[in-house]
Amino acid sequence: MILKETLREIVKSQRKNLEEIETGIIREKLGDIDIDLPFALVISGVRRCGKSTLLLQLIRKRRNFYYFNFEDPRTASFEAGDFQKLNDVFSEEYGKADCYFFDEIQNAQKWELFVRQMLDKKMHFVLTGSNASLLSKELGTRLTGRHIRFELFPFSFNEFLKITKSKPSINSFKSYMKRGGFPQYLKDRRNEILYELLNDIIMRDIVVRYNLRNPKLVKEVAIYLLTNIGKEFSYRSLSETFGLGSVNTIISLISYFEDSYLLFTIPRFSYSLKKQIKNPKKVYAIDNGLSATNSASFSEDNGRMLENAVFLHLRRKYKNIFYFREKHECDFLAGEKNNITTAIQICFELNDDNKEREIKGLQEALENLNLKEGLILTFNHLEVDQGLITLLCLLVWFCA
Repeated sequence: MILKETLREIVKSQRKNLEEIETGIIREKLGDIDIDLPFALVISGVRRCGKSTLLLQLIRKRRNFYYFNFEDPRTASFEAGDFQKLNDVFSEEYGKADCYFFDEIQNAQKWELFVRQMLDKKMHFVLTGSNASLLSKELGTRLTGRHIRFELFPFSFNEFLKITKSKPSINSFKSYMKRGGFPQYLKDRRNEILYELLNDIIMRDIVVRYNLRNPKLVKEVAIYLLTNIGKEFSYRSLSETFGLGSVNTIISLISYFEDSYLLFTIPRFSYSLKKQIKNPKKVYAIDNGLSATNSASFSEDNGRMLENAVFLHLRRKYKNIFYFREKHECDFLAGEKNNITTAIQICFELNDDNKEREIKGLQEALENLNLKEGLILTFNHLEVDQGLITLLCLLVWFCA
């Protein structure tokens, strides 16, 4: 519980700090969010990807609003019953407003009860949070049908170009591919930022939140996966690698990594859900810079760095992504729900040595899924005459 006057001090100091913060470059996601919708708008994403900045950019569109940051250490003892006191402070200090902006809402107990109550009174909410599972649990129980989720990622290539004041080119893309898109890292260029970010995700979003007893194992598994981006794995093989007697520990850890947006896994495509579950998966990271800085080998493999960057670009648009492997392999299949609409093969440089392999993998995927067209993304323009296959420059695709 927090005293009302203590809440007043926190609210006023946070509001003052808010007015002094620069809004930074305008995020691409900003145009997708309509504050006036009669829903709780939830912005989720990995730590330090810019959720608070996006929230600030939304706030600057509003004249009258209420704001509170639950990441503030002074709010550690905040309880569900404190929401009414907080609401009273808002009204007394800032008069009437119809929109609440709550940062890192998952740190507040039973926040969904207050949000539901105020939504019923025609108030608007924009909320940010760093844990997809925790937010989904609460949204699914109290706010079913009353919320819209927006996922925010570190900077896209276009946003990277803006913050670095660069023009699209192979060199600027290679820089993006290696440095990634975490705003503070791009600004200060200190590896310690990404070391500490990984530690924060592991300790605060995983070990503490799920009351895990072996943080050393959690970090070892995370770094192993960050080092093996784009490679196939199975739960059993990972369990054997780390000397675990049961696959359940690995299954849980990977779900925690995904809930915190540290890692993503994609299955091998199959029309059989049972086979999808049993087949090996591939793993990808939230950010190339985070992976390259915290693992020794990933930064040396341009092919896998490119593959991870393409995955992230796809993941911003699609939630259902697969890889294809039968006689040959296709890097990505993507679509909404079970409707696959996109097949993509990635090749940093298409040449006479790899041309046949890349085309066969894509052709096999197109035939199996009865797709009309597939893409080969590459930086060069080797002639391809295969009818169903379109050759597209990677820079054009990333900048579109």
